[in-house]
Amino acid sequence: MRKLSLASTTLAFVVASAITGASAQSYPTRPISVVVPFPPGGQVDTVSRLLLDGMRASLGQPLIVENVGGASGTIGTGRAVRATPDGCTIVMGNWTSHVGGPAMYAINYDILNDLEPVAMLLIAPTLIVGRQTLPPNTLQQLITWLKANGDKATAATVGAGSPGHVSGIHFQNVTGTRFQFVPYRGGGPANQDLVGGQVDLRIGAEASQMLPHIRSGRTKGYAVLSSQRWPALPDLPTADEAGVPGIHISVWTGLWAPKDTPKDIVARLNAAVAQTFADAAVRQRIADVGFEIPALDQRTPEALAAFHKAETGKWWPIIKAANIKAE
Repeated sequence: MRKLSLASTTLAFVVASAITGASAQSYPTRPISVVVPFPPGGQVDTVSRLLLDGMRASLGQPLIVENVGGASGTIGTGRAVRATPDGCTIVMGNWTSHVGGPAMYAINYDILNDLEPVAMLLIAPTLIVGRQTLPPNTLQQLITWLKANGDKATAATVGAGSPGHVSGIHFQNVTGTRFQFVPYRGGGPANQDLVGGQVDLRIGAEASQMLPHIRSGRTKGYAVLSSQRWPALPDLPTADEAGVPGIHISVWTGLWAPKDTPKDIVARLNAAVAQTFADAAVRQRIADVGFEIPALDQRTPEALAAFHKAETGKWWPIIKAANIKAE
């Protein structure tokens, strides 16, 4: 009886493996839902429009964007966590949905372990930018000015727990400065008030959004919050070079599938991303909007998992120590 049971178990395993292999080879057999956990028009939504046509050509099925906004991206991400792990529901996320949001909201899933990393997609640095009429011209001068004017200085953010808010708190802690955070509903209104001189600073501002304003002289660029200079603004120093090391926060987008999605399907999705990036026209569109394509070895599922873990390990303690709560 024991031998029969063992044989039956072995046979079941072989059959299940064959079915899984066959399903992975034929994947996808129907359209793929791509959950974007934010309203239309934001950074992740923009990235999805850049990439999904190319992925559709590679995969042979439509990829349909499903915008599920709310709670800093955690609602839409939770929708993907609960989806069937067959590769027909995937989720694009970023720092807000996969780092900041899970630190602030009581979610019923493990952001690091309940999704399968597929690929890092695009990345762009963030900047420290000031209004055109702000007196300081360098980062060190800005720090001195803030120490003398902390009671009236203002910095625009796009809400509690956003990259700009968290990096602004980190900047305050590192430099011993203080200023008032002014929340906005989005980057567009915040940038508009910065250009109009209604607010003094943006810290952790998305570089691609600020590029035309800096080039035109309508705002002042003080530093890139990255370990390397940004090719689009090669004369702008990094914060490290300007004497404030370690404040690195980027605007990045990754792709995940539900936990237990077969590895062959994850590999197929990753290959579709790689094939899309190989298209010169796609690469040009990406460069035109100020994003960068990570190196090939940074686009593997393993690399995304390691990067995501490092980001949460760095920023969650800062968010919790500052007692940042969801609005």
